[in-house]
Amino acid sequence: MFSEVPKVIIPAILTFAVAIILVPFFADFLYKNRLWKRRARKDEVTTNPEDEINPDFKRIHNDAEQHTPRIGGVLIWGSVLITIGIFWIISQFVPENYREIFDFMSRGQTALPLFALIIAGMIGLVDDTLQIFGGSKVFGRSFADGINRYYRVLIVIAIALVGALWFYFKLDISSIAIPLTHARLEFGIFFIPFFVIVVLGSFSSSVIDGIDGLSGGVLAIIYGAFATIAYFYGLYDVAALCAAIVGGILAFLWFNVPPARFYMGETGMLGLTITLAIISFITDSVLMLPIIAIPLVATSVSSLTQLASKRWFGKKVFRVAPLHHHFEAIGWSRPKIVMRYWILSFIFAVIGIIIVLI
Repeated sequence: MFSEVPKVIIPAILTFAVAIILVPFFADFLYKNRLWKRRARKDEVTTNPEDEINPDFKRIHNDAEQHTPRIGGVLIWGSVLITIGIFWIISQFVPENYREIFDFMSRGQTALPLFALIIAGMIGLVDDTLQIFGGSKVFGRSFADGINRYYRVLIVIAIALVGALWFYFKLDISSIAIPLTHARLEFGIFFIPFFVIVVLGSFSSSVIDGIDGLSGGVLAIIYGAFATIAYFYGLYDVAALCAAIVGGILAFLWFNVPPARFYMGETGMLGLTITLAIISFITDSVLMLPIIAIPLVATSVSSLTQLASKRWFGKKVFRVAPLHHHFEAIGWSRPKIVMRYWILSFIFAVIGIIIVLI
């Protein structure tokens, strides 16, 4: 087992190095082309126009964030792609018995999550681009808020369906493991809608990208946990892919601890959250996803709770949603929120790993 450690560690180191090297050129491109939103953010979890003048919301989403470039997530999945390309080139020149160390692409383990990362990342890039340049009207409407939220959901459902069909028909998987037992929960054909629901739930947590360093640290810990689970399950290709993603996120985080040089944007959050759900199925630990990814769950639940409460009861549950902005509104500093989220992420990631491996 431990002979496979280099296969997991080397991709993480190389991806980190590639991303670090790219950052000066990447950041220069972002700032030269002013790739930031052209207007202030609106409250994403309400349909009530009065909330646009909510003093807490205005204070949190101030003008300064308007001039911080977006599409930083390209650095993450782009560096992963470059690493895969470098590994492929190296594998052509090393002895055959060493090639496996430099190749973590496989149909059964990494093809689907990598497909999801790239496709979702590209769709997120389109969304970010529309938010940056979509202020002028095209075909009679403005795209300053990016892709319509309902269309976003439909796109995510389409990606999830591809994954669900791949698992069900290609991999012949229709059940999931129940933690702390040797039992399995069989879904049959209903595995397909269950898969879609999990992916949608993971996607809904993408609004955690709201404070400098928050999403990067949380996602690095979560992907690190799934790399560990995959490794001890013998899924070394998945472990290597997760480790490579961690390397890319850490490089992103290096330049995005407060104050952020650029935001992850939809291209990062859409790609990483959807891929995370798929990896949880590949590692057969999907029921542990809510524990390992507890900050993402809290973010998603707080937004949905706020929306439902305001729509059905006309009242707020939180001063500002998602939850991390509520903490900010009641007086917590941004560094305190970020650090506490990282601490909780680490604790629950360890708990999740222990439960899965027992």
